[in-house]
Parts: sequence; C-alpha cells; structure tokens
Amino acid sequence: MPATGAGDVAGTLYIVATPIGNLEDITLRALRILKEVDLIAAEDTRHTRKLLTHYGITTPLTSYHDHSESTKAPALIETLLAGKNIALVSDAGTPCISDPGYRLVKGAAEADISVVPIPGPSMLTTLMSVGGLPTDRFAFEGFLPAKKGQRQRALRELCHEKRPLIFYESPHRLLSTLADLAHIFGDRRVVVGRELTKQFEELLRGPISTVCSAFHNRPVKGEVALVVEGWDGKDGDAPAQSAAELMRQLLADGVGVKEAARVVSEACHIPKRDAYALGVRIKADSRIDHHG
Repeated sequence: MPATGAGDVAGTLYIVATPIGNLEDITLRALRILKEVDLIAAEDTRHTRKLLTHYGITTPLTSYHDHSESTKAPALIETLLAGKNIALVSDAGTPCISDPGYRLVKGAAEADISVVPIPGPSMLTTLMSVGGLPTDRFAFEGFLPAKKGQRQRALRELCHEKRPLIFYESPHRLLSTLADLAHIFGDRRVVVGRELTKQFEELLRGPISTVCSAFHNRPVKGEVALVVEGWDGKDGDAPAQSAAELMRQLLADGVGVKEAARVVSEACHIPKRDAYALGVRIKADSRIDHHG
C-alpha cells in the first residue's frame, strides 16, 4: 500500500539509508519507500539516479545539498505540509550523518510532521564492525578541519580520549592526517577503510606509522574512514607536554589566557588553575623571546 502521511493533511518525511558502495546493500523497505513517495530529495541527483535506474524506480528527484539546504528546506517543508511524502537520501549511507539533512529534519519536527527513519548502510558502523578495535564505546568525530593548524588543534583536544575515535577523511588529505595523528597521538593502532563494499575495498590495520607507509608512493582514491585506538592512560608525562603544546597553539591563535586555560584543562585533564599558570608562564616566556 502507498506510504501514508502523518495525518489527514501533512505528508511524511522518510530518512532513507542507501548503499555506501555495493548497490545490493539496500533494504527491501527502502526500495518500497523510494517507489511510493511523491518526491526524493537527493544530495546529488545524478548519483541517486543511477541507484534508482538500477532498481527501475521512476520517482521524481529534487536536489538537496549543503549549498542549497538553507533555502531548500523551507520549500520541502511546505511540500510536506501540502500532503506530499518525501524521501531524503544522501550520496551514500545514512542521511544527516556528516551529510545534509539537519535543517529539514529539524523543520519537519517543529512543524509536527512525521519523520520516519529507514535504517541501513553507514560507513561509520561498517568500519567499526570489521576494525578489530573495541566497539562497546566509541566517539564519532566526522571530518577533521582541512587546514593543518586547525586539524592539529582538534587532535590535541582529543589525544586523551579513551574511546576509539572515528573520522571521515578525503583521500587527498589522508597522509597529512595520519602524520598529524602520529605526531600528536603517538604510534597507536589505527584502522583505515577505503572504498568499503566496493570492488577495490581495502582495509589496513596496524600502528599509524605502518599504515602511513603503506599509502606512500601510491595515489589514495575513494571514500575513506579511519578508527584510531583510544588513549590507554599510561603515558604519564604526555599530558603536561600536550598541555604546553596546546596552550602555545591557542595563545598563538590569539585566544586569551583565561579561555585557553579552560580549553587546556578540559582537553588535557589538568586543574584549571594549573592550566592558567601554564598559560601565564608561556605568555611571559614568549614576550622574553620576542624582546630578546
């Protein structure tokens, strides 16, 4: 039977997970919903059309991506309020997980429109299931900043996280990110998944240095995700050293000592007063170096 709306007037917004690579990785329910809705909002209509064509689905498509989200979400809300059912899909995996969709889901919920998840593939869970690192607790950080300084600052704030850390990364930044991880985290275990579920799927496990070496002298292509082992809490001297490095970076970026102390205290698990004293000392030393 056709997909029904939330009530007599409003339609339903379906959040539909689609394959991250292999087109066979889609649920029967997802295929039915994609056939029955009035409209499919897709991150890239050309990409989604290949999936729809493969399964003989002729539902109309409209684009919904990062650059159009702020203007497109209200229009789609109006369509839902008019009684139409809409499926939201991303290029791969589950929508709204480091992909567009937040504004549309938030707007639909605020308008009392039914939002229904259609679960399925996700690069996040796919990599964790085969990574060989603990899965009872983990932290998903999405994409790291593209700029080196901002990326290193983000990693310093995470270096004492005891849960495994999951990142998405673009192929052309993978080597730089691995180098930053080795510098800040030490040579922890890492799992890199590339082109998961596709023809040239690749999984590399081992110390960061080993995995980094494996990618040297060859191009890195395709979608990439990585899991980094959490901090084991044993490097007793590392917190103070890391706190100093993070403090210097924050002060160099123009952050005040008080705010920098708060960040360092939380990131490096040291008392705020100690972090503040560290900031004052580093700032005084930098003035001496500058005048000298």
